[in-house]
Amino acid sequence: MAEAYIVAAVRTAGGRRNGRLAGWHPADLGGKVLDSVVARAGIAPDAIEDVIMGCVTQAGEQATQVGRNAVLASSLPVSVPAVTIDRQCGSSQQAIQFAAQAVMSGTQDIIIAAGVESMTRVPMGSATLRDTGVDANSQAIKDRFGITGFSQFGGAEMIAKKWGFSREDLDAFGLESHLRAQAATKAGAFDNEILPIEITLPDGTTELHVVDEGIRWDASEEGMAKVKLLVEGGVITAATSSQITDGASAVMVVSERALKEHNLTPLARIVNMTVTAGDPVVMLEEPLFATDKALKRAGMKISDIDLYEVNEAFAPVPMAWLKHIGADHARLNVNGGAIALGHPLGASGTKLMATLVYGLKARGKKYGLQTMCEGGGVANVTIIESL
Repeated sequence: MAEAYIVAAVRTAGGRRNGRLAGWHPADLGGKVLDSVVARAGIAPDAIEDVIMGCVTQAGEQATQVGRNAVLASSLPVSVPAVTIDRQCGSSQQAIQFAAQAVMSGTQDIIIAAGVESMTRVPMGSATLRDTGVDANSQAIKDRFGITGFSQFGGAEMIAKKWGFSREDLDAFGLESHLRAQAATKAGAFDNEILPIEITLPDGTTELHVVDEGIRWDASEEGMAKVKLLVEGGVITAATSSQITDGASAVMVVSERALKEHNLTPLARIVNMTVTAGDPVVMLEEPLFATDKALKRAGMKISDIDLYEVNEAFAPVPMAWLKHIGADHARLNVNGGAIALGHPLGASGTKLMATLVYGLKARGKKYGLQTMCEGGGVANVTIIESL
């Protein structure tokens, strides 16, 4: 069977809402990671056959095909096509899988999978009922599921209750995310994956943005305990939820033929691509069952996987995943997750892949698994082999 390889991966450091990346138009930020991933691969820009870009809130500055606009904002030739896709939080992970499918089918040989989200400039909800007054959920959908609307917050609380997680359990997980992110940053674990982005400071001077802005360097057990609950009677707080974040990321996926013709050096081989869907009300539990299917299809056991990146949309999601899969907590989100590093929605899939690729390399490990909970009760799983 034909293979698909990752030859380059890059991400920006995350920016807080109204933070260090707020001055960047999302198309320009996307263009930067496109240029960087091409340079890292060491390939001629006109060899790129397509760009598949994930973006969740396709409104405002992210409307009218932000993938194509990112190409136009980059130094790539205007002959490079692009498409923008939305699989909610898994958008750019799906971009990787679409790219790999195109390569494995023989349709194309060199594709960039990417993602961008400026949650400052295009706030979450800009294209939904909250801001537009237009409801994407028809009455037939509401009647079928007996709801007035879907809620990721509600789903996360349902998972916590189902799996028996207390407020204290979630706080401990959230604190660990910050502590791991702190340690990784201090050790230079992100240096190879982060693209420095020039920002202008309030005094008019410029500097490079290279450190994830969401990390709480003063995070403590006491501080976590003081954060208010999101819902009265619940267990989740803002401190155990992913951070609103600006960012962009990109991964180049190529065929074996392209490796040889362009003398490219592979970082990883894509072993398995799985996507499943389930309960849209609980919504965020699907990574558990998607992982079951992915491991079965790959003929692997969780013990075969050296590192896992399970998106920390809310702490109960990776915590439930650990219990269901019987996975090793020490291998999960070893450099911290979205609670500390942020979750730039459509950019998170390729962001996590960059972290997984370089994390395996740094440790001399072989197999990595990435999964993401997504709106509507969908989940992607991608398994890679480090080369």
